[in-house]
Amino acid sequence: MNYRIIILLIFVLLISCDKSLNKSTNTLEFDIKEKYSNSGFALINTNQLINIKKLDERSLNIFHKSLKRKSIVKITNPKNGKYLLTEVKSSRVKFSNFYNSVLSMRIAEELELDPNEPFVELVLLSKNSTFVAKKAKMFEEEKSVAEKAPVDGIQINDLNNKKTLKIKDQDKFFSYSIKVADFYYKDSAETMIKRIKDTSLIKKLNIIKLSETKYRVLIGPFNDIKSLKNSFEKMDTLNFENLEILDNV
Repeated sequence: MNYRIIILLIFVLLISCDKSLNKSTNTLEFDIKEKYSNSGFALINTNQLINIKKLDERSLNIFHKSLKRKSIVKITNPKNGKYLLTEVKSSRVKFSNFYNSVLSMRIAEELELDPNEPFVELVLLSKNSTFVAKKAKMFEEEKSVAEKAPVDGIQINDLNNKKTLKIKDQDKFFSYSIKVADFYYKDSAETMIKRIKDTSLIKKLNIIKLSETKYRVLIGPFNDIKSLKNSFEKMDTLNFENLEILDNV
């Protein structure tokens, strides 16, 4: 028999055995990819945003610049540990690179994000290993209920009829840093710092030793979001692939 036919038959058999939904255990098959994860500030899609495509306020979809449409992303609020699964609706929407995503108001409310400090962690998922979906609110029946349910914590402004998230009255200490990259050797981290100094006016550069074989280059800390955003945008012009913002807890 032709070996190509045998290989094709084996490939078809393997594909037919793959199941993305295990009906007996109510779990979806997911695998956390190491290729993409990011922590940073999200942009909440409200009616007050200008020149940005609108998301339905009850949707569980997001906009992302580098992830493909229909990619599944786990979004976590590290402040309280709450998380859910969302789907990338578009990767073509234009918004500042300072934000790692654009979220619907429903997602912001579900995760109890602070609208003044909407810090989230994103992880790209793939359909290759087990992830318990019932804990992540991604079943179709759950999605249907979520889209029909009222959005709690939304105020109506009688003057312009626009919806806005509630702002919590509490004193917070704002402190974040920009993670440039992790390096195996300290010399490599020092070379990176020199490159940044030579090509920009960025200050507050630090090397943090995490272990004997891991050195992290950080910019910061920053105590206000304006200076954080300015430095982030300066770094963005140097075309780093995946800058992250870290909460200095």
